[in-house]
Amino acid sequence: MNTQNTSKNSLEDIKVNVKLKLSALWASLMFLIIYIDYFALYMPNNIENILKGKVFVFDITQGFLVGALTVVTIPALMIFLSVALPAKANRMINIIAAAVNIPLILFNLTGEAWAHMVLGAAVEVILLSLILRYAWKWPRTGM
Repeated sequence: MNTQNTSKNSLEDIKVNVKLKLSALWASLMFLIIYIDYFALYMPNNIENILKGKVFVFDITQGFLVGALTVVTIPALMIFLSVALPAKANRMINIIAAAVNIPLILFNLTGEAWAHMVLGAAVEVILLSLILRYAWKWPRTGM
């Protein structure tokens, strides 16, 4: 086998920094969160309930909206923080934020959960599990 030909046809596999992997996972999670909520608007009676001031069993109030924004602000900020923070703080915050988000994602399945919501939640939990794994196994420097 010709080694020159092999190297010419080989694809370059660039090692991606763990910070970029984490940031990409958080960005993917945010897209899913947004689209799952958006697709929920197509479910029967959801828009009518929103117009009546209800989401699930909650009244739509300023407090409800601040709480909802707080919940989605965490993964939104993690896209940037995963790249910007130093390794030690980055690792800790990624582990905490991912662990906190798993029950929040699963809470969204209470009540009427359609197949798109279950599929989305499953993928979201997989993404959060990958975040936990990458952060937990953060590469160490040689001593």
